[in-house]
Amino acid sequence: MSQNAPLALELRHVTKVFGNIVANDDVEMDLRRGEVLAILGENGSGKTTLMNMISGIYHPDSGEIFIGGEHVTIASPKDAFHHGIGMVHQHFKLVDLFTATENIVLGIKKEKFNIKKSAEKVAAIAERYGFVLDPNKKIYEMSVSEKQTVEIIKVLYRGADILILDEPTAVLTPQETEKLFNVIRRMRDDGKSIMIITHKLHEVMAISDRVAVLRKGKHIATVETASTTVNELTEMMVGQRVSLNIKREKLENTEDRLTVSNLNLVSYEGVKILDDVSFTAKSGEILGIAGVAGSGQRELLEIIAGLQSPTDGEIRYLDPQTRQNVDLRSKTPMQIRDLGVRLSFVPEDRLGMGLVGNMDIIDNMMLRSYRKGKTVFVDRQPPKALADKIIDSLQVVTPSAKTAVRKLSGGNVQKVLVGREIAAAPTVLMAAYPVRGLDINSSYMIYNLLNEQKENGVAVIFVGEDLDVLLELCDRILVVCAGRVTGILDGRTAKKEEVGLLMTKAKGGDDHGE
Repeated sequence: MSQNAPLALELRHVTKVFGNIVANDDVEMDLRRGEVLAILGENGSGKTTLMNMISGIYHPDSGEIFIGGEHVTIASPKDAFHHGIGMVHQHFKLVDLFTATENIVLGIKKEKFNIKKSAEKVAAIAERYGFVLDPNKKIYEMSVSEKQTVEIIKVLYRGADILILDEPTAVLTPQETEKLFNVIRRMRDDGKSIMIITHKLHEVMAISDRVAVLRKGKHIATVETASTTVNELTEMMVGQRVSLNIKREKLENTEDRLTVSNLNLVSYEGVKILDDVSFTAKSGEILGIAGVAGSGQRELLEIIAGLQSPTDGEIRYLDPQTRQNVDLRSKTPMQIRDLGVRLSFVPEDRLGMGLVGNMDIIDNMMLRSYRKGKTVFVDRQPPKALADKIIDSLQVVTPSAKTAVRKLSGGNVQKVLVGREIAAAPTVLMAAYPVRGLDINSSYMIYNLLNEQKENGVAVIFVGEDLDVLLELCDRILVVCAGRVTGILDGRTAKKEEVGLLMTKAKGGDDHGE
C-alpha cells in the first residue's frame, strides 16, 4: 500500500455526546484505499461509537464524514451501504434455517429474485477472495468460521468497498485466523479498505498497515504498523507503560480439588453435547479449557455449578475444610456455591448471568450476601465496601457505586461481574471468557487476579478465546472438540498450532495424557 494512496474515508472533527459523556471528542482520522487499518483503544475509548457513526447506526453531533473526497451524510445503515460501507458485527445476524445465499440476499429489494443466479454470484465472490463456502448450505449446519464467511460475503455482495470488522478472530482457531487474514490481504490487494477492531495486539502487528489509537474519546495518533511496537501501542492506548508479561508461578502443594469422570450430556433432541468427559482440576493451578465456540464449554461448567443435570457421569469435590469427597451431583446450585465452587461466566449478554441491569452496583453485590443476614433487615455497608473495592481495584469507570449496572459500558459490567465472584473467596473458580471484549490493560488486571487466586490455593478453571494467553497463563490446557476431550497438554511446553489442531479433532487425544 502506497502512503500516497487516495483516501477512501475521512473523518473531520467528529464529536458524539451521550448526556454528560463525550464518547468521541473532535476525532480526525482517515482510511486509505487498499489498506488495513486497525482501531485500538481501551473499553470506553469510543471505538464502537465511531464505527457506529460510520456505519449509520449513530449520527455525529458535529463534524463531517467524507467518502472518496465527497462530503456525505450517513443517517442510516442503508445510507452506509449506498456509500459502499459494510460492517461485520462480532455477533452474527443470520437466520439459521436459511441457506448462505438466502441470508446474503435477505433484505435486498428487487421485484424478482433468481436464487440460482444469486448462488452463482456468491460462489464467484468466494472464489475471488479465497473463501471456502457452499452457497446452498444451511446456517445451522455451519461452523463459526463459515458463518463469519457468510457475513463478510453479505457486505461484499452488496458492493461494499469499505469493510468494518468487529473482533473478527474472537472465536476462531489459529488456522482459521490465518485463513481469514489471507482473505483480508486479497481484499486489500483488490482495492478494498478494511478497518479492524481488535484487542489482540499480535494480530494487529500481523495484518494491519496502519494503527489508529483512541483514548477517552480522542484520537491519539495513527502510526505505520511497521514502525511501531506492541509496547508503544499499549502506552498510547493507556497513557502509561503497561507490563505485558503474565506471571506464571510454579505449582506447589497441589491436590485434586475437583474430579470429573465420564461426564455425558445429551440434549432433549438426542444430540450428544458432552461425550465421556474426564479431567481433574487441582488446587493452586490454572487449568485452561480451549475449544471453538459451542464445543460444550458452557454446558460443562454449568453442570459443575449445578445449573444443569448431566445424563450420566460423576463430579467429586474435595472439601479442604472437612477433607471429605463430596458428590456435587447431589447438591443444589446454592449448596455448591456455599462449598466454594464459583462460576463467573461472561456471556455475550453480560447482564444475562448473575447481574441485574436496573439495580446499582451495591445491590448487585448484595445478591450474593443477602441470605447471610440474621434479621429481616439488610446491612448495606459490607456490600457497599465490596462495591467500592471492586471499583477501585479494577478501575471500573462509573460515577459511583450507586449507578445502575445497565448504565455502565460492557467492559465495566464485566469487571463488576468477575470482581464479585473473586471477592467471594472461592476454592474452585470457574472463569469463562473473563476478558471477553476487555481492553489490554483491563485484561492483564484479570490475569493477575486469577494468578493471585492460584497462589492462594484456589483451583482455577479458565475458559478463554486467545490461545496465546492460554499458553502463557495456564499450567495445563484441556482441549475440547464437539463435546469430547481431545487432549490435555502442559501449558509450558504446548505449541499454539498443536492446540489449534486438537480444537478441530473430533476423536482421539488419549495419547496426550496429563
